[in-house]
Amino acid sequence: MKKQNIRTLSLIICTFTYLLVGAAVFDALESTFEINTKGSLLEAEMRIRTKYNMTTKDFEKLRWNVVRLIPYKAGTQWKFSGAFYFALTVVTVIGYGHSTPHTTGGKIFCMFYALAGIPLCIIMFQSVGERLNTFVTFLLKELKKCLKMKNNDISQTHVILITLNLSMIILTTGALAFSYYENWSYIDSYYYCFITLTTIGFGDFVALQKNQALQDKPEYVAFSMIFILFGLTVISAAMNLLVLRFLTMNTEDERRDELEAAVAAQHAVRLDGDVITGNSNTAIHVVSNAQEHPEYSDSISVCSCSCYNWRSSMEKRFSSKKYKSYYATNTQSYTKEESTGEESDAFIQAQSKKRSSL
Repeated sequence: MKKQNIRTLSLIICTFTYLLVGAAVFDALESTFEINTKGSLLEAEMRIRTKYNMTTKDFEKLRWNVVRLIPYKAGTQWKFSGAFYFALTVVTVIGYGHSTPHTTGGKIFCMFYALAGIPLCIIMFQSVGERLNTFVTFLLKELKKCLKMKNNDISQTHVILITLNLSMIILTTGALAFSYYENWSYIDSYYYCFITLTTIGFGDFVALQKNQALQDKPEYVAFSMIFILFGLTVISAAMNLLVLRFLTMNTEDERRDELEAAVAAQHAVRLDGDVITGNSNTAIHVVSNAQEHPEYSDSISVCSCSCYNWRSSMEKRFSSKKYKSYYATNTQSYTKEESTGEESDAFIQAQSKKRSSL
């Protein structure tokens, strides 16, 4: 079985195992708390209904009215600032659910708007993330030159570490800011930042939903939107590198197979549409319609990681002095064998002419 197939099967097994482990942990952590919280809330509900002598129907109406009023505590949601915030959560697939369109026209427009906006936003974030990775690579090279280090090569691992550290800085500083503006605990603010920038968007914590913040605090609205856009760019850059690192494993295996085929094809010679290949003193194989010098692509991968001028380990291995000397040695020996064969053919032809003259 090929390494690519084994790797794919392993990833499938690991993913389902990860899901099972996560379900078991969440069950252990949350199930008891859920049961206790539900019991306490039902008791509080019964006390309120008893105190004010409310029927079940009246209480359900009150409950539904309170739930629907929650989004309007931030002010008018569908003025320009609130609508812009909603559009941002749509195209970035965060989807808090704090505010949703209620009119038929709004629902239809939201679907078409998301169909065009989500791919556009994903492409934009990936492109900006690639430029960020290229800029980080340039800075690291210049830093190594300033420090006069012998090895100026920048590996994929270096850029991954830088972007991950930058992501941690954004999360921690964003958590401090939201803890100040929203009066949340630091762990709740950090949780909100992580859920937002990973586009999970549960909606249990949503910024700009208190004290008419959308209308009365324009600086806070601007900070929240810049945080989401810049944070998603950095997170996209880090995720892009991590995903491409695993995707290029299959490409490196294919590259290795191509280079090994190229090594074998160095001993091939065309003869009347056929190719005769020989392994020094071993048997001879005839292959039809082959090339004396096979063509293969020099690009490591069609994915965007090639723009960072990183070389894969397989390419470095096959471009080393060891393999170059191997190519040169085998090419020279093959040339000698070819010249010896030509001399033998000339000698046989001369002897044949002498015999025919006699």
